[in-house]
Amino acid sequence: MDEILEILLNDARRSPEEIAKMTRKPVAVVKKTIKKYEDDGTIVQYKAIINPEMVEDRGHPPVRALIEVSILPQKDVGFDHVAERIYSFSEVKSCYLVSGSYDLLLIVEGENIQTVAEFVSSKLSPMENVRQTTTHFLLKKYKEDGKIFKAPSKSKRLNISY
Repeated sequence: MDEILEILLNDARRSPEEIAKMTRKPVAVVKKTIKKYEDDGTIVQYKAIINPEMVEDRGHPPVRALIEVSILPQKDVGFDHVAERIYSFSEVKSCYLVSGSYDLLLIVEGENIQTVAEFVSSKLSPMENVRQTTTHFLLKKYKEDGKIFKAPSKSKRLNISY
């Protein structure tokens, strides 16, 4: 992978000037390279990774689930057409074609467990070419995109004053 992409993948807040110093390339070259990657779709989006335990409670956070989906591929289009229909639902945040005992792995988000269950039972499972689904609700996030989440430390020691 290009070193500019690696730097941005690790920390998308790096400025072109910082990247130029790190790579020993001229700033103009770095800016041009980043622009090319944005224009050709190599860089799709810049994103922040948020530790949900550090965010003040503003109501309940959305419920996330991993859903394994077994499908029948369609003639001449394989898995792509079915996957496209599935990932078009707003509840589906990510969709992957995987090897193993199922075909697609979805990350689905809903307001609560019932809305995710309703999505599976009324939209996903009845779809033509969907043979089977298995839903796993995410209970706690420990690590995402290589970043480890640490819970806020709560000191168990009592303060002593004299």
